[in-house]
Amino acid sequence: MKQTSLLYFRGQRIWKAIILDLLPKGLRHAKKALLSGCSAGGLATFLHCDNFTSYLPRNASVKCLNLSLNHTMRSFYEDLLTLQGVEPNLNQNCTSTLYYPHLCLFPQYALPFIILNSAYDVYQFHHILVPPSSDPRGHWNHCRNNVTACNLSQLNILQGFRKDMLAALRFFYYYSRRGGMYINSCFTHCQSETQDTRFAVNSPRIHNKTIAQTVGDCGDWRRANFRVQNFISSLLQFSALTSLSSASSLFTQKWQVLLNI
Repeated sequence: MKQTSLLYFRGQRIWKAIILDLLPKGLRHAKKALLSGCSAGGLATFLHCDNFTSYLPRNASVKCLNLSLNHTMRSFYEDLLTLQGVEPNLNQNCTSTLYYPHLCLFPQYALPFIILNSAYDVYQFHHILVPPSSDPRGHWNHCRNNVTACNLSQLNILQGFRKDMLAALRFFYYYSRRGGMYINSCFTHCQSETQDTRFAVNSPRIHNKTIAQTVGDCGDWRRANFRVQNFISSLLQFSALTSLSSASSLFTQKWQVLLNI
């Protein structure tokens, strides 16, 4: 880039403009509100969750649904915070007491959060865990395109990836009293945008609950929900799948094994 080049970040202005546009259309009278964001939008959900409630009636019930934002990417988001200069939007009670204020991106929020993610997020698998630049000889090509082609060593690495993610969520699991999480084993990235993955007859289920049902349980304050699905317990579970490169092939109940943690 030339030294005279400038980067313009308009996320905060766009956020405010959208909210101000929605308020007169009925948002100002909302009794219940759920803010969600997928992928990069998961970052925006963390940043704007508490601010969102300031636009709504005081008696409104508000929760936030964060999709596909893995806590194991903290160093990446530290750089992102620096690049975009969003630290002023973080919780000031947190940033004023921590030596590393970027850590306040993740734990400091007042409203209940619902975390929806795959334990094998396909974006992180392809671009962070094993990016092409780290595999010049293409040893992971077949595994990336079709998990049934992974050898035992690669499956063990994927299982370790899952364990690291669940470990990052352990504090939230044990100490959150109002939030929830839905962590399944689909090789996908965003899961709440279509009816097929959210609330269809063959949608993924954990403890016989779909994504929509779990979010509904949390959103209606019926109870906190923490649902986690096990994955690589037996290679026989994948015998019915021919390819996992397409999201449509992921949502079959034949390979689901449930595990309480």
